Amino acid sequence: MNNHLFVLCSELLNYETFTGKYVVTIEPPVDTKSNTARKLLPSPMAFTLINITTRHRVFAKNRFFFSTKPYKSQILKLSFSNEKTNYRMQISLANLLQRYGIPPSQLHSFISKNQFLLNSNNLNDLDKSLSILLSFKITQKSLVSLINDCPGVLDVQFLKKWEVGVLKFGDLGLSPLVVRNFLELSRRFEIDPDGVFQTMKVLKGLGFSEGTLNRVLEEFPRVILMNEGEVCRKIEFFEGIGISGEGIERIFSFFPGVIGFDVEDRLKLLLDEFCHWGFGEDMIRKEIVREPRVLSMELGEFSRCLELLRSLKCREPIKWKIFGEGAFRAGFEVKLRVDCLCKHGLIRREAFKVLWKEPRVMTYRIEDIEKKIEFLVHRMKFNVDCLVEVPEFLGVNFDKHIVPRYNVIGYLRGKGGLGSEVGLKDLIKPSRLRFYNLYVKPYPECEKLYGRFSGGEVKSRHPVGLWKLFKPPSYPESKEDVRNMKAFMETLV
Repeated sequence: MNNHLFVLCSELLNYETFTGKYVVTIEPPVDTKSNTARKLLPSPMAFTLINITTRHRVFAKNRFFFSTKPYKSQILKLSFSNEKTNYRMQISLANLLQRYGIPPSQLHSFISKNQFLLNSNNLNDLDKSLSILLSFKITQKSLVSLINDCPGVLDVQFLKKWEVGVLKFGDLGLSPLVVRNFLELSRRFEIDPDGVFQTMKVLKGLGFSEGTLNRVLEEFPRVILMNEGEVCRKIEFFEGIGISGEGIERIFSFFPGVIGFDVEDRLKLLLDEFCHWGFGEDMIRKEIVREPRVLSMELGEFSRCLELLRSLKCREPIKWKIFGEGAFRAGFEVKLRVDCLCKHGLIRREAFKVLWKEPRVMTYRIEDIEKKIEFLVHRMKFNVDCLVEVPEFLGVNFDKHIVPRYNVIGYLRGKGGLGSEVGLKDLIKPSRLRFYNLYVKPYPECEKLYGRFSGGEVKSRHPVGLWKLFKPPSYPESKEDVRNMKAFMETLV
């Protein structure tokens, strides 16, 4: 028993430190209730590690209990050696992945999620797999996302099959992103390269151009899981409403996801909804070809957007801008802005509320709205939920209204010139003159930051001397004119 404990302690505390300085005392566990030195269990023993020099117990509070059955120290030694081997394997694996472009910040999470890579005793296979993936001319960003999304593609036997299969796609002119999508789907759904190649020939036979085919396979790669009849039904639907072949190709190119929609349960019902609001077939056909993404609307979403537009209360010039391209287009623009707000954290009900309160949002481009939201969240450190209470933030000019006021408040906050915290409402809602009188006028150094009502003389709208052109011409007065004027004035008296 002593030998087994000695081996165990030497493994736990390092043999060099243990020898000659520490001793092990074996004692039975004590029953604290009865203060009797009796065994609590039939077989366990306790040991205490004592420093010979100081006579202090190293494990005075924490006692370890072990069975009196024969103990195989080789098992413990093996566990320690396995941990060292596992650690070396992690380092080698991390170096290999980092060499092929995996960011160091993602290495720990990637290895922890894919422990099967550590079970592989041969890193050469993994090295071959990564080199084959790079031979497909996949970009480093796409390669990292592929390995993160589907680590199974690192199987070297799977990639060797695709190394031969990719050669068949050379005549089709497929982009590396399409090959990346094929690898992920074929690994997930166990599709061999020959099956994918046959699907490609079917799509090519439907009359798609090379550019449209690449676009479809990049945005909607699951088309390779569909049969020819499903794709043909979509084409027949668009032909049935009078869209030409060129228009159908444009629809598939700009919105490839429409191939995955069901004709009866989605497309026809959406078309009926458009007709319900009084739009003719010619206008619907024209708008679909012009902007195929209108087909991405959920059932009932278009009706809600038009109801919002009808209930708007705003100035006529703003309404003219909103409805400048027609009610159909205006309804789709509302949908785009609702999706933009939802993407940044608002729910749909809050997004519609923001647009109803601040219709000017619909006159700004999506890029401008996203720019304002990013400034609000990352620079001003406000939550996106503040837009529900202060929707005017999205309706004012970014460069002339938001940035100058934020610069002034930021300067005063850093200087300690604010008596209380200024919220988003106090920052946006005051008029230009009121904001100037409150925060800029008392501090002359803020006038350059604000840029309005500051800087001395106000520039005239017209060039100097232009008033002379509007001065009535003067004529010389004769004696007769003077007599006539006196006579006229005498009649008035």
